[in-house]
Amino acid sequence: MTIAQKIENLKPTDFASDQEVRWCPGCGDYAILKAVQRTLAEEGAQKEKTVFVSGIGCSSRLPYYMSTYGFHTIHGRAPAFATGIKLTNPELDVWVITGDGDGLSIGGNHLMHALRRNVDFQILLFNNETYGLTKGQYSPTSRPGTRSPSSPSGSLDNPFLPCSLALGAGAKFVARGVDTAIKDLSATFKRARSFPGTSFVEIFQNCIVYNDKVFSEFTERDKAPEFQVMAIHGESLLFGTEKNKGLRFNAETVRLEVVNIGQNGITEKDVLTHDENNPTLAALLAAMQPPEFPMAIGVLYSAPGETYEAKVYNQIASAKNGGTGLNEVIRQGHTWNVEG
Repeated sequence: MTIAQKIENLKPTDFASDQEVRWCPGCGDYAILKAVQRTLAEEGAQKEKTVFVSGIGCSSRLPYYMSTYGFHTIHGRAPAFATGIKLTNPELDVWVITGDGDGLSIGGNHLMHALRRNVDFQILLFNNETYGLTKGQYSPTSRPGTRSPSSPSGSLDNPFLPCSLALGAGAKFVARGVDTAIKDLSATFKRARSFPGTSFVEIFQNCIVYNDKVFSEFTERDKAPEFQVMAIHGESLLFGTEKNKGLRFNAETVRLEVVNIGQNGITEKDVLTHDENNPTLAALLAAMQPPEFPMAIGVLYSAPGETYEAKVYNQIASAKNGGTGLNEVIRQGHTWNVEG
């Protein structure tokens, strides 16, 4: 969004409402809420110009806990409501809060079209690979074999990769974060907020009750260095405890591959440098999955373009300045009379 006047000396608690936060103890949503409040405070956001819009699900309780405007809407429709809000008042800082069930199942249609239109708001998708609010059914991001109340013998569905879906829908800003990595998550939120257009951020969120430790293979403290690669524009895609591993593009297979620095003549010069403006690289990074590859975290893609609301207002202005009137349209030919 276009950043307006900033308010100085705000604290994260200034963005906390008087409502009791009611998520399960240990839920990753608490950390995400803190990261959002920290972001707005450090950005000097104006509470009266900030709106949080959500659908249905555990994640969708977040607007209640923000001392801003909020809109708890119907299942999957948050992007549609947010589009209307942004078109009505483009000066508002609009945040869409959704989950893997709300956003990618019943809300998949609305999410997809918001991304392709490039409406200027932020979409935060809490991905816990389950329907937590309705007691743990498998979701559109659950992995094959997931046992749940709705798949007692194991899910047969192939899951969505949210960032790959977003890129395929034409999103111009795509990023990933981990719920408990509040500092890095807040930095990503700041990038998303400053982006002119739709910003899509997938957040790996642990559901401690119904899908605990589903992301532990790359989020646990002792595993993160080996199975996460930070995508930082202009920096080498290195990872590993000693930063001795990297990603290289194999021209023969037309795929990424993991290489070890110092082995078989491999040096850091062989490792790819992250270019967040490159859609092909973004697609390759979004598709990587452990254990074959590390999980790419950070801003995968950023390519600013004209926003949807700017196009709408330009079209309205054009129509007002010399557009054809209704009377002219009616009388320009190919008309007929209806006789009773």
